[in-house]
Amino acid sequence: MSRPHYLLSAWPWRSAGYLLSGAVFGAVVLVAIVASAAASGVLALALVGLPLLLGTALAGIPVAAVERLRLRLVDAERASDPHEPPGEPGLRPWLAARLRERATWREFGHALLFAGLLWPVDALAFAVFLLGPLSVVATPVLLAVFGEAKVLKVWLVSTWPAAAGWAVLGLVLLALGAYLLGVAAGARAGLARLLVAPREADLGARVVELSRSRVRLVDAFEAERRRIERDLHDGAQQRLVALTMTLGLARLDAPPGPLADQLAKAHQEAGAALAELRELIQGIHPKVLADYGLEAAVADAADRSAVPVDVDLELPGRLPQAVEAAAYFVVCEALANVGRHSGARRAEVSGGHRDGRLVLRIRDDGCGGARAGEGSGLTGLADRVSVLDGRLSLSSPPGGPTLLRVEIPCEPAS
Repeated sequence: MSRPHYLLSAWPWRSAGYLLSGAVFGAVVLVAIVASAAASGVLALALVGLPLLLGTALAGIPVAAVERLRLRLVDAERASDPHEPPGEPGLRPWLAARLRERATWREFGHALLFAGLLWPVDALAFAVFLLGPLSVVATPVLLAVFGEAKVLKVWLVSTWPAAAGWAVLGLVLLALGAYLLGVAAGARAGLARLLVAPREADLGARVVELSRSRVRLVDAFEAERRRIERDLHDGAQQRLVALTMTLGLARLDAPPGPLADQLAKAHQEAGAALAELRELIQGIHPKVLADYGLEAAVADAADRSAVPVDVDLELPGRLPQAVEAAAYFVVCEALANVGRHSGARRAEVSGGHRDGRLVLRIRDDGCGGARAGEGSGLTGLADRVSVLDGRLSLSSPPGGPTLLRVEIPCEPAS
């Protein structure tokens, strides 16, 4: 409405169409509700009053559906259906789902409000802001047809100069009425959207679906990691083991000389490649984590750490696979940072599961001063934890000690 060409656009007429259709449709809804209520009262003794009353409540659903269609006249944003699909096909599951939803009763309230109050307001706004100015503009036409004209049923006009003046005034009122039509239609559409298509419901549904899709992506990612680990462990690693054994046997059988030296070198290279492959497999998804859980995997990571690590971790059993994987890699990255940057003499990994959350604490007695986003990998760890709705906090004053705390909401898998 703030744009200069509003009066020349289709929006004033769309607003008028929205108000007019609301007046007509509201009158129809009123007649339907009165007829349904009367039928419920007459047939109450026949034990069908309650079904008819429920039917009246469900009648708000088609009324809201029509209202969402009408909103397209004045609202460029699509009004989505707030109802969730029933879990099973059939009439009974559909009825049960609808009667449990807040949206159904909100739409029933909208239908009652629409039939009792809103459609007369729509009709009044349409008449005052459009029909009234049009009748004033038509004063010269009425004067030419009937010989005189009564403007708004109040002022009598019998001369052409007066009729022309009233027509000019009618054009001004028509322009003003176009803006007032837009205001009335906008307010009316805002109320309707609040009742039958709230944006908060759309946002909530999008957030829920985003959370679900994020969890699905995490699960798919972890499943792919486990598949790669299994293929490398059962395929390439076994072939390298066989190759190393073959080269070792050939080295024993070869006479001393250049051939034996080359076989020894090839045997060493194969052993180095096998060691690197094992480290790669361990980094992708360690078998001890898949087979024995987070406690055993953390103990194994502590044994392989360059800094002595004390482990005090108590868990009630296996946790969800995505949680175990995220927690394990947080511990591994944290211990790697301790070994590379802290200068610590000792580190500690402690924590457990309480109040529906996995809590891990990685502490070291190093020089401190660790900061996220400075090449420490802590930003990536925070992102990985946040995917599971967890959080990561770091305390590392200059001079130490450094404490990394991780919390991930979860329940035991078993």
